[in-house]
Amino acid sequence: MEGVKIKEGRAILEHIKSNEYIIALAIEGAMMSSERLAGYILDLMISGHSSITFIIGGSLGLSSEVLARADMLLSFSPMTFPHQLMRLILLEQVYRCFKINSGEPYHK
Repeated sequence: MEGVKIKEGRAILEHIKSNEYIIALAIEGAMMSSERLAGYILDLMISGHSSITFIIGGSLGLSSEVLARADMLLSFSPMTFPHQLMRLILLEQVYRCFKINSGEPYHK
């Protein structure tokens, strides 16, 4: 199993450019509210990080190499979700961040 995680991690790392700010979704990552995440994303953009990449691991999680490359570890829950569902949850949260940061109303 560890070999699969390492192989997947190397494949992920091949697609990352050196200037990308990496946020890896990991159970051991920081948990934050939508408002706090929106502020974090806004701070990144203001400080010149124009390329932010989110990484969602497979069912085994992310390799130690990917976790080490990440600039931030983010957790949405201590539960495990299928990565297909996590894509949708992440997309909704990124959308919510932009709504919050532009002062628009969003669903709570």
